[in-house]
Amino acid sequence: MIETDILIIGAGPVGLFTVFEAGLLKLKCHLIDSLPQIGGQCSEIYPKKPIYDIPAYPSILAGDLSDKLMEQIAPFKPGFTLGETAVSIEETEDNQFIVTTNKGTKHKAKNIAIAGGLGVFTPRKPPIPTIKQFEDKGIDYIVKDPEKFRDKKVVISGGGDSALDWAIFLAEGVAKEVSLVHRSKSFRGHLDSVQKIMDMATEGKIDLMTDSEVFELKGDSDLETVTIKTKEAENTIKKVDYWLPLFGLTPKLGPIAKWGLEIEKNAIKVDTFDYSTNREGIYAVGDVNTYPGKLKLILCGFHEATLMVQSAFKRVHPDKNNVLKYTTVNGVNGF
Repeated sequence: MIETDILIIGAGPVGLFTVFEAGLLKLKCHLIDSLPQIGGQCSEIYPKKPIYDIPAYPSILAGDLSDKLMEQIAPFKPGFTLGETAVSIEETEDNQFIVTTNKGTKHKAKNIAIAGGLGVFTPRKPPIPTIKQFEDKGIDYIVKDPEKFRDKKVVISGGGDSALDWAIFLAEGVAKEVSLVHRSKSFRGHLDSVQKIMDMATEGKIDLMTDSEVFELKGDSDLETVTIKTKEAENTIKKVDYWLPLFGLTPKLGPIAKWGLEIEKNAIKVDTFDYSTNREGIYAVGDVNTYPGKLKLILCGFHEATLMVQSAFKRVHPDKNNVLKYTTVNGVNGF
């Protein structure tokens, strides 16, 4: 039995930062994550994607952010159960929780902090009969390492931020040739990204095809060509090394959805006073929660974790008063 003050479900950026804020209150943390490494979707889905809204970092790669957070929490020596999924939860007579993973590992804690991001992701796949034949043989649904596409011919499908961002990134000196295919003339991404795509298309850096979609794939063992259907023109056959259908990922809460928590649109409802759920002692921070005015930003999750641990402290030490101390005065070692 692993015992801790706060058991954190999810080892993404918000879960990791929770360790730091808890450490300042001398609260011990242990983290569970179904992935075999820390970092959540920042490490698993887009480790090489730059993030621009982390304070003090004009730009930082998602994977590097996870590394920096690990460096920051190192003094507090958290524990990790990686590659296992939190499946069941039960309450004890002394108002603690026992969480068991799919591999039978048991964890006991006074507080549970669910920081599972958007949950478990599965890609949205276009309905092309031969698509499975070329998965990992020319078709990728997420970009983990853009170097994989260096000097390659790449076709990207999609109209959201992910498709736009990667089209721009790969077209700026990485891929040999980039085509962006979208079924509409309007895009769902940020306006500045849309404008950049238009400018790059005018400059000949991106082959932009709107009102179009990939509908046929061909190749012997690996993908060799994609056929693109366009509303106002004849079908186009393109030779490719890779096709990236970036239509988004569908998140699911998984077993946590059966823990008796109040769920709204695949997210956990919380009280913004301390980000507590409808079950006392269970909190939810980061993208996994919902409340009026919620913004799904990493920096908002950092704020939520900071307030949450204040409430968790009172459950661990009901007879103690927590006096706020500033790291600028005490330094981390002072805690």
